[in-house]
Amino acid sequence: MEDFYKILGVLPSASASEIKRAYRKKAKELHPDTSRSSESVTEEFRRLVRAYEILSDAHQRSIFDSSFTHRRAANPFRSEHSFDYREWLSARPDEESRAKLILFDLLHLREDDAVAEFVRMSSEHADFSLAKWLTREDFMDFGFILCEELVMRAQYYDAAVLLIQIVEMEYRFSYFKHFFPEVVLLARSVLLNKLEGAVSDELALDAWERALELDLGSSDDAALLVKMAGAYIRMDDAYTARICLEEAVKLDRAVKIPSVLHSRFSVNDMEVRY
Repeated sequence: MEDFYKILGVLPSASASEIKRAYRKKAKELHPDTSRSSESVTEEFRRLVRAYEILSDAHQRSIFDSSFTHRRAANPFRSEHSFDYREWLSARPDEESRAKLILFDLLHLREDDAVAEFVRMSSEHADFSLAKWLTREDFMDFGFILCEELVMRAQYYDAAVLLIQIVEMEYRFSYFKHFFPEVVLLARSVLLNKLEGAVSDELALDAWERALELDLGSSDDAALLVKMAGAYIRMDDAYTARICLEEAVKLDRAVKIPSVLHSRFSVNDMEVRY
């Protein structure tokens, strides 16, 4: 039996976050589209994918662990007086320590704690940013993992803002490469399908306005503008709602317009005009 942990280059005690990060890093190096190498590299890539499929699935990983005798336990010789890094971080109020605490918890199967701390810091400090305190690679990798955890817990606004930051950084540095479509897919899902009705219109508008600067494409931008028009109608601002709707139709004449906006504005005239 192959040692899937060795293939990924992680310890048997690795967290799900560490496994995901290791896979993405190695996959970028071995992907057939970029390696331009021999069949042996292609086979190595297949083994990498197989290892990740096993270790990223909790049930399959459990079966693998129980049948693979080299599984290591936690260090039994740790002194009760050993330095507790998490306790030290938890006692420090500065933003750098809080950011590193979030990263530490993601790495040590404390996703609930990581999400709670990130949401708290984001709500109490308007300018709080993980990117400021983590390396670019850590921010990209673990920031996206945190986004997935935020979405699982219906923290859609925080997920949207963080995803927008990650997409902006990818545009500048092209770090995710082959995995970037996965990032965009999650961002689109949150922005177009999760925010509306889950957060206040003010917060949703803030996220949608930021997302428009990403230039996700005319169809997506048009859909975002329609979402914004609906929010402005609910806020009793018909003037701004109409501007958003007109801009949406300019971008995509086939954009879906909710009936409440159809009945409020002459959408057909907009389609003819633009």
